Amino acid sequence: MRKFIPAVLLMCLSWCTAVHAQDKYPSKPVTIIVPQAAGGANDAIARVVAQKLTEQTGQSFVIENRVGAGGNVGTVAAAKAKPDGYTLMITADSAQVINPFLYQRAGFDPVKDFEPVAPLARAGYVLVANPSFPANNMAELIALAKANPGKFEIASAGNGTLNHLIGEMLQKATDIKLQHIPYKGAAAAATDVVSGQVPLSVQSMPSSIAFVRAGKLKVLGVVNEKRVLALPDAPTIGETVKGFGATPWYGMFAPAGTPKELVQFVQNEVAKALDSAEAKDRLATLGCEPFKGTSAQLASVVRDDLVRWSRIVKESGARVD
Repeated sequence: MRKFIPAVLLMCLSWCTAVHAQDKYPSKPVTIIVPQAAGGANDAIARVVAQKLTEQTGQSFVIENRVGAGGNVGTVAAAKAKPDGYTLMITADSAQVINPFLYQRAGFDPVKDFEPVAPLARAGYVLVANPSFPANNMAELIALAKANPGKFEIASAGNGTLNHLIGEMLQKATDIKLQHIPYKGAAAAATDVVSGQVPLSVQSMPSSIAFVRAGKLKVLGVVNEKRVLALPDAPTIGETVKGFGATPWYGMFAPAGTPKELVQFVQNEVAKALDSAEAKDRLATLGCEPFKGTSAQLASVVRDDLVRWSRIVKESGARVD
């Protein structure tokens, strides 16, 4: 009996320890699904955040790029993942609030299938051209394109991506015609504009700022409503085309049903990461600004943008089947 009691106590102690270990989060690597290709804006931002979360928690936050269908493939995978906190998603607003209107069957519900965790960053977007392109600003581009309808090509990160849709919006707003060339990712599109294979592209600052600073790309106009800090002298497209503008954002989501306490934990860690000087410096280098907020604020942004982009997609006539 004396031998039995210590054995029982040892079993209880082991069980309690196991339960405690299970309660500790994260106790194993966390996968962050990025529905866009490596080298683009969302991927660059995700890697900044993942590195800080890894440092802060002592557990690995691993990026997994799942590309396809303008972000739908990765988004659907995240929506169907087990809601235990070990699968998260960092995505661009285009995939989350534009794709449901752009695609006939996106495969997910942006509200019902996800728990918003936290907004992460706002990024500048620019219309760039190869340095040899004859137009140097928006007014010159519009005049040139109207004189040569359909002659000039514009590269995007792929059908249905934000780059593509902004290009469609621009053509509608200016009554010009450009030939859309879809690529598998923003980095590939930017590289071909640099090499002169394609003259134009809408690009995020993270995927183009290094080329711009090196003189390998020239900025014809900033897509955002306001001028961006990284390029204070570059005019917005809206300064020439009244009413034109969009400010893309990036955020973190979890599958619907993820426990609220885990969402809150990650939200707090993200806020801590965005407050760090290192993250701010790295985001600034990418041409981005931190967009710190709560899960409730991200949910509000999603709701508002679903209304906004529903109208814009309809007016632009853009559609991907």
